[in-house]
Amino acid sequence: MANLVEHLYQDHHQWLYQWLTKKMPNQQFAEDIAQDTFVRLLKKKNPIDPREPRALLLTIAKGMVSNFYRHQKIESSYLEFMASLPEEYAPDPATQVMLLEAVIALDQRLNGLKPMVKQAFLLTQLQGISQAETAKQLNISIATVQRYIIQALHQCCFSDLL
Repeated sequence: MANLVEHLYQDHHQWLYQWLTKKMPNQQFAEDIAQDTFVRLLKKKNPIDPREPRALLLTIAKGMVSNFYRHQKIESSYLEFMASLPEEYAPDPATQVMLLEAVIALDQRLNGLKPMVKQAFLLTQLQGISQAETAKQLNISIATVQRYIIQALHQCCFSDLL
């Protein structure tokens, strides 16, 4: 497997990097994602189909680019929220970094859930909105809200085990 990835790297790294430079805000991010794409290939448990290497590389890289921009958006929203807090309620910088990492980790765990499931979970668990109000806002039943919360909690707690 490592030998195949080495050949793919030699044959396609420059092409992937060039593609990523058009998608990323700077060359360093493009290089990081290009490298991480090949690291993911090395960690893959399933065999790699060498007949369509660029399709495979693009699939992996597109997911990583999407994650990058989602994390950027989360970080921007988080920093905006922190800036809006009165100074006496703002956590110290070390705590802010830990909180941001926790929010990004939560987002990663919830990634892959249906949008409605994720929204029900975030409304009830992070925004503190009641299940009844969440059901009303999302135009679903309270039982469905409860089922969605259980799905999201299961994803948060057991996604590493799947």
